Amino acid sequence: MTTTTTLSVAGPNIKTKLPGPIAAKLLKDDDRLMSPAYTRSYPLVAKTGHGAIIVDVDGNEFLDFSAGIAVNSTGHCHPEVVAAVQKQAAELIHMSGTDFYYPQMTELADRLSAIAPMKGPHKFSYGNSGAEAVEAALKLARYHTKRQYVIAFYGAFHGRTMGALSVTCSKAQQRRRFSPLVPGVVHVPFPNMYRKPEGVSDDDYTKQTAAYIEDWVFRTEVPPEECAAIIVEAVQGEGGYLPCPPLFMKELRRLCDKYGIMLICDEVQAGMGRTGKWWAVEHTGVEPDMITIAKGIASGMPLGILMTRAELMDWVPGSHASTFGGNPVAIAAALATIDVLEREAVKNSETIGRYMMERMKTWPSKLPLVGDVRGLGLMIGVELVHDKAKKTLAGEQRDQVVELAFEKGVLFLGCGPNAVRLSPPLIITKEQADIAMNVLEQCILDVAEGKYVKPNWG
Repeated sequence: MTTTTTLSVAGPNIKTKLPGPIAAKLLKDDDRLMSPAYTRSYPLVAKTGHGAIIVDVDGNEFLDFSAGIAVNSTGHCHPEVVAAVQKQAAELIHMSGTDFYYPQMTELADRLSAIAPMKGPHKFSYGNSGAEAVEAALKLARYHTKRQYVIAFYGAFHGRTMGALSVTCSKAQQRRRFSPLVPGVVHVPFPNMYRKPEGVSDDDYTKQTAAYIEDWVFRTEVPPEECAAIIVEAVQGEGGYLPCPPLFMKELRRLCDKYGIMLICDEVQAGMGRTGKWWAVEHTGVEPDMITIAKGIASGMPLGILMTRAELMDWVPGSHASTFGGNPVAIAAALATIDVLEREAVKNSETIGRYMMERMKTWPSKLPLVGDVRGLGLMIGVELVHDKAKKTLAGEQRDQVVELAFEKGVLFLGCGPNAVRLSPPLIITKEQADIAMNVLEQCILDVAEGKYVKPNWG
């Protein structure tokens, strides 16, 4: 694939001990000044980025397979995105679309409407993040249906603001000491095909997992006529990069249609081409009522969007808004991002993702620790286990693999209790994919063979 991004290097180039001297000093400043609630997997102190390469403050070059947590869909500082941001910043930065009008707001809405995963017409509400998009979806679902209950899933991550946190069920630490959360939320199991019971077919397991809602939740806890929404990720992100089986999404759609419930699909991490289609839910053949959009929409600029079927967005002025939501500079970045994705990057995500999965599908049979490799497009999870028969979680080893990869100059992150996520920019080349897979494979082997030495990062 030919991209418009000029890459100075294809892969990592580590020049100092990590962290380097400048980074080490800045880490002390960070410890002194910044919130201790931030989670950092390793001491990367970024300075510049181009394409899939991040350069730290000491000049070390890293191959980025995290993309700022799946945000930099067009890579770092894509020239078209940079040009769009610079042009817009010189013309108008802010006036607040909640009280005034911008032509950019409707321009972006039209572009998104054209690629929506559900039939139109559509309406849009702008915010600044995925969590804000989720908050808007939950509020609108309650407003429109005049119902109070929301069903979400174990393993789900929808954000950390109070409403989004209430439907999040990924890690106990994310909820610890913040209760009471927003009431009326019930969590149910999400299908994990790798961990389904022995002897049960995929379809039977999927149907049984979906049936839990109607057979148990609706019968014992939530009257279905009082349920406003079911919120689901088409690929669970923080839950371990678990694709939602198409049959499961179809069963959710059936339940929502039967009882008048809104189906909200959280596309914050999986959307905008990451799975090789514009939206991950498209892999299931199901049309949701609402989708939440953020991360990859604006290549790093803050933008969160709620898209719904138009007839659902029936709230009146003053019901919901955001001062900065739909900021002209963020929208300019989004419009340029869509241009790049439409022209080349969504197809590249599908092509390179398929290439990577073809190689990595052999890992569970040939590599120690690897229990499962799964994903869609460039949203791939590698689950590590101690015992492949018992599928015991190898969370500590996962962390060691991620740390070793950093030392070798490739940036991965964990997801779920024991998986490594691969979520690079959607413009990566086949050469960069091979470099990342080679490093990850070697790190897994090194950890399995006891060659991990805990880094002295201070």
